[in-house]
Amino acid sequence: MKELIELKERMEHERPAQWHELPDIALYMDQIISYMPRQLIHFDDREALTSAMVNNYIKDGLVPRAAGKRYGPIHLGYLTAVCALKKVLSVRDIGILLRAGEERSQEPEELYRYFCAALDRALTDTAAAIDGEAGREELAKMALDLALHSYANQLACARILDILQPPGEEHAKKGKK
Repeated sequence: MKELIELKERMEHERPAQWHELPDIALYMDQIISYMPRQLIHFDDREALTSAMVNNYIKDGLVPRAAGKRYGPIHLGYLTAVCALKKVLSVRDIGILLRAGEERSQEPEELYRYFCAALDRALTDTAAAIDGEAGREELAKMALDLALHSYANQLACARILDILQPPGEEHAKKGKK
């Protein structure tokens, strides 16, 4: 099936720019907005990044503040991670995850490299689970398998994020998404 082959190929080959490939010049908000769609695989414009979203991510502490009105590689790295993670995690959980990474390493470049490597493994593993030659009758089974892997991964992720929470904050997080 043509669409499955395209999906598999994109998941096997499309990756965010590596740190050294990110623009090393100061970018304005409109340039950030137009650059970001290149960073992650998408099939439509429904989840397009807006300036309001960027400002909210900054306000929520997920993305560092800009130097004046100019953004650089650090901002692109954080925005790439936030845009990928927001598909499966709440803003609060993304914050917990980013803070845990920052505690481990103060270097945004190292954090971004780890994010890209982890994303590469996830996309490669998922691409391997897609049978590009599957017929229409096999699609529901393939979708179910992928959904159940997502469920299992989300369960494990939620529990690990609870463990990462400082003592006493686990209950405050429950029910917030």
